[in-house]
Amino acid sequence: MPSEQRHQHSPNSSDIVSRIGELVRQWRTLRHLSQLELALEAGISARHLSFIEGGKALPSREMVTQLAEALAIPLRERNALFLAAGFAPTHRETGLAQPEMALINRAIEFILKQQEPYPALVLNRHWDITRANEGAAAFMNFVFDTPPDDPNMIRQIFSDHLLRPFIANWDEVASDLIRRLHHEIDWAPTDEKLRALLAFALSSPHVPEKSKVRPMEVSMSPTLNFVIRKNGVELSFFSTWTSFAAPHDVTLDELRIESSFPADDASARLWEKIIAGEFRR
Repeated sequence: MPSEQRHQHSPNSSDIVSRIGELVRQWRTLRHLSQLELALEAGISARHLSFIEGGKALPSREMVTQLAEALAIPLRERNALFLAAGFAPTHRETGLAQPEMALINRAIEFILKQQEPYPALVLNRHWDITRANEGAAAFMNFVFDTPPDDPNMIRQIFSDHLLRPFIANWDEVASDLIRRLHHEIDWAPTDEKLRALLAFALSSPHVPEKSKVRPMEVSMSPTLNFVIRKNGVELSFFSTWTSFAAPHDVTLDELRIESSFPADDASARLWEKIIAGEFRR
């Protein structure tokens, strides 16, 4: 169990109460909650919350945990909240190459292998491709003569010299991904890298006009549908995402696996030929 003792290198208490209060108020505002609503959700009095936000009270580690849970703060930003309150971070960030992640790596490799012959990618929170199966490599070889150096999926899709010219249902894909980026920024509103990816996507001259203005409360589709057209041949796929439930490590909290499947029989047959090396571009 983590100690209640505050970090020995923390600033003085007046700086701490000011910083933690400001962060709590910022997250509460971003989540569109009143002080009373957050207090009820966190199981504390509105007066106590007011004192914390106003810099008149310093929350305990347990109180920081309650507030972080009530505000649905991601693990990386939750660690920042603990630091602001003068405590050591609660959640580890363990690289996948570390020995203690061996079973997680085994699970990931099993999922990627089970997805064969269809594409599967491992993505981090910023849409960087960190791992791919053979099906994903075959997909990239079908589209490109030389696979792109940039591992970021958003930049690949929205770049004119990469995937964008090959996406037949461009308006649908662009609109869907922009909605997803908005949704992820809502979840982690202090993430500047996500904001930069959204800005990059919106800077494309090919983005549909309707996607440049964020729609109000549009529900997210559980799948992403995309049609790749090259040399008069079309491949229709849909993608789903898998994440780790109830993670306690920042790395796992930000990890997801995208699995793609043929959307129709014609695409499934064409994909079999591509995998078997029987299709000539």
